[in-house]
Amino acid sequence: MSTLKIGIIGCGWISSVYMENIRTYPNLSLVACADLDLEKARAQAERYGIPKACTVQELLEDPEISLVINLTLPKAHAEICLQALEAGKHVYVEKPLSISLSDAKLVLEKAQEKGLLVGGAPDTFLGAGIQTALHLIESGEIGVPIGASAFMINRGHEHWHPNPAFYYEKGGGPMFDMGPYYLTALIALLGPIKRLAGAARISYPERTVSSEPHAGEKITVSTETHISGTVEFTGGAIGSITTSFDAFGGSSLPPIEIYGSEGTLLVPDPNTFGGPVRLRKKGDDQFSDIPLISKLEENGRGIGVADMAQAIANGTAHRANGVLAYHVLEAMHGFHQSAKTGIYYRMESTCTKPDPFSISAGIST
Repeated sequence: MSTLKIGIIGCGWISSVYMENIRTYPNLSLVACADLDLEKARAQAERYGIPKACTVQELLEDPEISLVINLTLPKAHAEICLQALEAGKHVYVEKPLSISLSDAKLVLEKAQEKGLLVGGAPDTFLGAGIQTALHLIESGEIGVPIGASAFMINRGHEHWHPNPAFYYEKGGGPMFDMGPYYLTALIALLGPIKRLAGAARISYPERTVSSEPHAGEKITVSTETHISGTVEFTGGAIGSITTSFDAFGGSSLPPIEIYGSEGTLLVPDPNTFGGPVRLRKKGDDQFSDIPLISKLEENGRGIGVADMAQAIANGTAHRANGVLAYHVLEAMHGFHQSAKTGIYYRMESTCTKPDPFSISAGIST
């Protein structure tokens, strides 16, 4: 198995899980990390045994690196992706692909121009939970998919995140932060989206941080924090989704449910890789736990990069790809646009439903 040498740009909170997991994928070799704060990069390099900590420019100029993982703040995603592509490197970016659709389109166009690949988080849909649910749907266990519901409802990141302010800026909010997990999972299970409608509001114009080190500081909210929408999939199923940072009392709603002509499927939290997966078929008295079909149950962030590296080596398609990430980004913008106009938003993009994935069939840890 060939090994792809990669570099990480952005050494903040999320970088640790990538740096930890990349060491478990034999087709990936993390050779450098960079950050605007060089001391932060050096600390992560020392912690995870990364050979080189450097500036962003030094990493982009390193001829040894073939792929860049972009873990910067969302407002910098497109800029760093374009710089990496211009430097002749494939790029995999944390969600969302970009804040704006126009910038995201430039990223995909630049990649095509350069003959390079773009990948995008989340890759949680490659985990055992979503893949088991996909297997059940494609095996006909729930019959014809008719509908779906998805709920991501909590009280907001200022209660736990060490640097929560950017979650309430443009490009933040519950839809842009957590929506990619839910929409990507729904698309992986039911296919691309045809049209959608949304309603949205800012419930609290100002938030008070209770997490350290910024406890007591005030955040001015400039993006919607409670969004509900209706989704029509090209395959005919109709879904609903609610994402919220405004439920200070929490929620007991399930993450995702899929309704079919022959049964109902309870899908696990799409921000995780494992289960449980539960199925209740027509005539059953209760839901039954379904054994997972894959061993990828723990936090496997980075498996999308490993799948992308395998695609680069073999000349095949990767699953957590830029076209899928763009379709998700357009849907998220669509909910907000529909909320402003009061009319349905018809999707301009589409994507291919990702092929089923089994870690045992390709990449091994």
